Amino acid sequence: MSVSMKDLDPAFRGAGQKDGLEVWRIENFKPVRVPTSSHGKFYMGDSYIILKTTSLKNGSFRHDIHYWLGKDTSQDEAGTAAILTVELDAALGGRAVQYRELQGNETEKFLSYFRPCIMPQPGGIASGFNHVEVNENEHLTRLYVCRGKHVVHVKEVPFTRSSLNHDDIFILDVKSKIFQFNGSNSCIQERAKALEVVQYIKDTFHDGKCEVAAVEDGKLMADAEAGEFWALFGGFAPLPRKTPSSEDKREDKEIIVKLICINQGKLEQINFEFLARQLLESNKCYLLDCAAEIYVWMGRNTSLQERKSASEAAEKLLNDDSRTKSHVIKVIEGFETIMFKSKFIEWPPTPDLKLSSEDGRGKVAALLKSQGLDVKGLMKAAPVKEEPEPYIDCTGHLQVWRVNGNEKTLLSTVNQFKFYTGDCYIFQYTYTGDDKEECLIGTWFGNKSVEDERVSTLALASKMVHATKFQAIQARLYEGREPIQFFVIFQSLQVFKGGLSSGYKNFVAENNIADDTYSEGGLALFRIQGSGSENMQALQVDAVASSLNSSYCYILHNGSNVFTWTGNLTTSLDHDLVERQLDAIKPDLPSRSQKEGRETDQFWELLGGKSKYSNQKVGREHESDPHLFSCIISKGNIRVKEIHHFTQDDLITEDVFVLDCHSDIFVWVGQEVDAKVKSQAMDIGEKFLVLDFLMEKLSRETPIFSMSEGNEPQFFTRFFNWDSAKSLMHGSSYQRKLAVLKGRPPPSLDKPKRRTPAFTGRSSGQDKSQRTRSMSTSPDRPRVRGKSPAFNALTSAFEKPSNTRNLSTPPPAVRKLFPKSGVSPKKTAISALTSSFEGPMKSTIPKSVKASPESEKAIHEEGAAGDGETNEIEVEDDEGRTVYPYERLTTAAEDPVPDIDVTKREAYLSSAEFREKFGMTRAEFYKLPKWKQNKLKSGVQLF
Repeated sequence: MSVSMKDLDPAFRGAGQKDGLEVWRIENFKPVRVPTSSHGKFYMGDSYIILKTTSLKNGSFRHDIHYWLGKDTSQDEAGTAAILTVELDAALGGRAVQYRELQGNETEKFLSYFRPCIMPQPGGIASGFNHVEVNENEHLTRLYVCRGKHVVHVKEVPFTRSSLNHDDIFILDVKSKIFQFNGSNSCIQERAKALEVVQYIKDTFHDGKCEVAAVEDGKLMADAEAGEFWALFGGFAPLPRKTPSSEDKREDKEIIVKLICINQGKLEQINFEFLARQLLESNKCYLLDCAAEIYVWMGRNTSLQERKSASEAAEKLLNDDSRTKSHVIKVIEGFETIMFKSKFIEWPPTPDLKLSSEDGRGKVAALLKSQGLDVKGLMKAAPVKEEPEPYIDCTGHLQVWRVNGNEKTLLSTVNQFKFYTGDCYIFQYTYTGDDKEECLIGTWFGNKSVEDERVSTLALASKMVHATKFQAIQARLYEGREPIQFFVIFQSLQVFKGGLSSGYKNFVAENNIADDTYSEGGLALFRIQGSGSENMQALQVDAVASSLNSSYCYILHNGSNVFTWTGNLTTSLDHDLVERQLDAIKPDLPSRSQKEGRETDQFWELLGGKSKYSNQKVGREHESDPHLFSCIISKGNIRVKEIHHFTQDDLITEDVFVLDCHSDIFVWVGQEVDAKVKSQAMDIGEKFLVLDFLMEKLSRETPIFSMSEGNEPQFFTRFFNWDSAKSLMHGSSYQRKLAVLKGRPPPSLDKPKRRTPAFTGRSSGQDKSQRTRSMSTSPDRPRVRGKSPAFNALTSAFEKPSNTRNLSTPPPAVRKLFPKSGVSPKKTAISALTSSFEGPMKSTIPKSVKASPESEKAIHEEGAAGDGETNEIEVEDDEGRTVYPYERLTTAAEDPVPDIDVTKREAYLSSAEFREKFGMTRAEFYKLPKWKQNKLKSGVQLF
């Protein structure tokens, strides 16, 4: 498409050349740039153009253009916005996706730019309205309805009782207070999102100074705030049940998709049996009418005028059919959205239409340069792809098991770096994270491993993760698709042909296949790869010349002879890796070096003769720009919804999310998700791969990582602007945000900054040498890695023989670590640490190591102790008791303790708080009649 920059409005010049948001308002049929401070402030009588520029990993930009139409904007102004949007796209190279946004019916993508919401104000420019500014001295009472779990649609409704219903969230804004009314049928996630709107209204219209109240639908219970809310509506009265609207009924009807061709300004409907890509011609524009959305598809060979005509035709279609709530989305051939492609029976790949980042930027730069603008930096090439960062500590503790049938066998330190392609393995890696000890439990499937053992491996690994109470990260990996984290954990890895498990041996025997399991005395060829001494692999390949590649180095041996082969495209680093791997594979024989093009006859004889081979390096899946999806699990199936421009706050504790990076899939499970769903995290990842929502043809062998909230590894959190304090909160998403809004500190998990996993995977009889890892590639180069310094510092005091302290009578400073003198001090220390984060805000006071007869007698005679100061008898009274703070035990607690006996709330008080609240000891209290006990408990909100 030819674009003339001389007609481009000056307001658009230089637009879209850096990551971020740009906004223009239509004034007198011209775009006028809106300052950044006013982004998100819209007037009902105006039309706006919004450009979102996103910097991609390949160094290019993606552009999304939206034109927003206020409900009072004029038709001329709306048409101007639509046409200028086409011109702006043309100036950016003709690759942007364009969206029509109507007030009250905006797309979620558009709303995601202006979180938590947009609240258009009355007034306008071209429509003849005056902008209405908020008068601080005259605060109007307003009622809003809020809908949405991830982005919030806010709409002002009449301040009457009839506006309320049981299904939605309502916000009532009065001069001195903001009420949030939660319909009984609304979900927790919607309530939490609505609280963000309450915070916005408080900050924007009340200068952050007003009270906030939450009112629950149907729960009066003489609540003062509920009474105050209903008084504003003239008193309480039951709300009617919502009846299905005509719009709801229309959604149940089958959607008939129409394809309309725009030919010289005329609309011609195309009849088809199946909607196929072949129906679209590059020299025409089309309308794809899907009821809720109308797509305008513009062929790459169409002119700017033809594209403008298509845009006008879509506007007329909306007006003629009175379908103002339909979204209009305009796409260019070769740059269609996923949702558009999904409407067709299949969509063939069109890589030839994709412009490279340099090509696309070059065209934009040429267009801008014709206007005399500075284009310095615009031709910057895409960044060079370097070895990815692992984002994981590589000095942790590794254990590896080989799966044999339905059982797993722990491998020795020497053998845990040797895998066989016919076997399945489980590995457990504990390491120091950002602020705590992390545990990664993974499965590795060889390419030739059998299905039964793969299923068994997943089941065994899942049991290990379950034993950690889902605090471990789980990974599912396939040979040849391993992520960088796997390689830096193992550092020096060898993968051999064949297998040692019974499953593989039986498969070979049953199918009469030759067993090619690696033998040190047999013929073998290894490809050497990696990026350094802490990431190198020797992978056995078929011992034939066609297995060679000019980009790699190889080791070839037949038991008595060893050759190294270096390709012409290799580097000195590759040569160093060969030397290191020789120490692991054939340390006892001298090797003969072979350079590509100067090989000896004996070398080719071992490979069965010389033949052609590749010089293209074996490619790996590169990480792409991440996409976050919320997942709804129903009857074993999942439905996903993309979260645009996501942040950490989008990870809602009641839901499951999938982060798709193309090269890796991450499944995140919130704390409040049902335990049964938590155990299905890996299955959810598998089903997501099958679903392939982004139509990127994901391999079924793509690595999957699953994790629970509060146990996110750095290689996941790096995709967010992460605040670790948020991941330590507990309670529902609504409770967390309500606590913050009301000025109380949010509830948080009582986790230590450094912890050990609840499950170690070690058997009691395991050799102590398993507690360290060797990084060496030969006995001559030992490098030992053990647990983190934090863990070693904690346990070293228990392992030193020189420590002569009597462990049965520990000092007061560490007394709580040792409940009994008969248990190993080190084991009880670990147990105490792991139990500290099993339950929120829970403290268990241990029994004394050894109680004297005098103190035991005093405990039984507690009732006679009187009401004096707290003494050792009171302390003994709490030994072995589960204790919670009084504030969390009351019937009105904002953050109540889960899973307690609510008929005996007082039993969970400490002795000191019990005496403070009831004015007597526990023994004296339980001597009272039951009716009197209940009366006293009611007086302190414990009944």
